Amino acid sequence: MARGREAFNKKDREKAMLKKRKEKEKRKEERKANSAKGKGLDDMIAYVDEFGNIVSTPPDPASRQEIKAEDIQISTSKKEDMPLVNQIRTGTVTFFDESKGFGFIRDDASGERIFVHINALESPVTENDKVSFETVSGPKGLSAVKVSVIA
Repeated sequence: MARGREAFNKKDREKAMLKKRKEKEKRKEERKANSAKGKGLDDMIAYVDEFGNIVSTPPDPASRQEIKAEDIQISTSKKEDMPLVNQIRTGTVTFFDESKGFGFIRDDASGERIFVHINALESPVTENDKVSFETVSGPKGLSAVKVSVIA
């Protein structure tokens, strides 16, 4: 039978265990000494300057400014009511599927694609037709209404 260790008696085994324990304790002390863990509180504190940058030096108390609590905005600003100006726009029908009942118009002025439903048509349209239309805001963006073909 092969033995895992050279130790044959109890004293040799105890010496080996003691040596192993001391080596383990030594490695533990080395890790403690070299670790960044457990630094002082001053080493862990970071400050924010007036421009929002993180710095390691505390702010100068002489340059302190008082700010009223009412001036602090912690939410998004309210969306201002934009006037709904239904200007008559012109564009080109880039896609229209009669069986599905919808299509898209490319606006001449802005170049954006605007959804159009078959119920918003005043006259039948096909692809590449020049049309005039008005826009309304729908649940997924702008939609064209009062669509008619320009002769």
